[in-house]
Amino acid sequence: MSLRRRVTITALLVLLIVLPITGLAVKAIFDAQAERNLNTLLNGRAQLAQQLARQNVAPNNLVRRIDADGIRVTLTLRNGQVIGAPPLDVDKGTRQVKTTLTAGQRTRGATLILSADTSLLEGASRTLRRVLFIAGAAALLITAVALILGMRVALAPLDAMTSLARSIAAGRRGGRLQPTRRDTELGRTAAAFDEMLDSLEGKEQYMRQFVADAAHELRTPVTGLQTAAETLLQLGPDAPTERREELELLLVRESRRASTLVADLLELARIDAGLVLRRQPVLLKHLAQTQADRVRLMAPGHTIQVTGPELEIQADPDRLTQILANLLDNARNATGDHGLIEVVLSNATGDSQVALSNHLGGVRLIVQDNGPGVRPEDRERIFQRLVHGERSRGSGLGLPIARGFARAHGGDLIAIDRPDGKPGAAFLLTLTP
Repeated sequence: MSLRRRVTITALLVLLIVLPITGLAVKAIFDAQAERNLNTLLNGRAQLAQQLARQNVAPNNLVRRIDADGIRVTLTLRNGQVIGAPPLDVDKGTRQVKTTLTAGQRTRGATLILSADTSLLEGASRTLRRVLFIAGAAALLITAVALILGMRVALAPLDAMTSLARSIAAGRRGGRLQPTRRDTELGRTAAAFDEMLDSLEGKEQYMRQFVADAAHELRTPVTGLQTAAETLLQLGPDAPTERREELELLLVRESRRASTLVADLLELARIDAGLVLRRQPVLLKHLAQTQADRVRLMAPGHTIQVTGPELEIQADPDRLTQILANLLDNARNATGDHGLIEVVLSNATGDSQVALSNHLGGVRLIVQDNGPGVRPEDRERIFQRLVHGERSRGSGLGLPIARGFARAHGGDLIAIDRPDGKPGAAFLLTLTP
């Protein structure tokens, strides 16, 4: 059922419940008030008769003066004389007030009967019931028509939103709702819808650019593979050994380059889809020392130092290994054939004297080198995908992947100034359990 129909039916059901209850309440109040007014009128007339008797008003004048519409006055004197109309039969819907006059020469001891026919009240009650029924039915009908017409106007923004969503699904981009008022529920919804479209189209444009850049990056190793393979085929079996080995080495290098790029793209896809971490206790200093030993084997001319306490944290060891390997490889490439790379660990408060601490609230790890460093204006740009630094030899995906892994752990990875103020690059990795 549509929202318009649900709102209309719900409102009518509410009215069907409220109107009868209101009608019954109004009728009950009317009947009670009518009874009260009738009793007040009869008692008031009886009190007036007592006052007139004290003023020694003649019986005929007394009856005439207390007479009123709807009231029958019967005065019976002590001698049995009856003045006024005979009283109404009590059994036929009559309300009576009977009193004995206590003053007056001729009225002392006389009996006064005031009678009122309640059939008039019952008729008025029946008329009120009919009026309430007709008014309720008319209110339901008018409300139904008003809701049908009003819902079209009130839900027009939702219809516009539906039309826009369908046009976007059909491939037409760029449309927006652009609400004139943003302080209403529908206005805020429309504004949020526009913001969502801006974000989606921005991401779509970004993904298109990313795919184009990735294809461009892949084209280079694929072209190298194709060229080397075609050259090998053209040279044939009689090709010189050195030339053949050179082409085979090119095939291996370019295939590794393409494989690395594809693997990095897959890692980014996993990060975007929501990375699942396999957390377990990890000794961070031991992990950093292992990666430092790996880099020493690859670059014997580098000096690599790992300082700070041994810190244990609940984390995914494979992902942390990728982060550290990326940071150390970047530092090695940035410092050329000889350089100093330092890995400094500390707890979240910066106290590097804290020893092994299980379930630590968070850790800080800085990887710094004595290379040319990263300019402040480039420190955020280098974390964008497929962005290469001046000395970068990779695909431009290592730092974005490392930051994605860090944020999946509830931490972050940023480029900073070296804490000791010396020239060079420094990357701060923060991790939380």
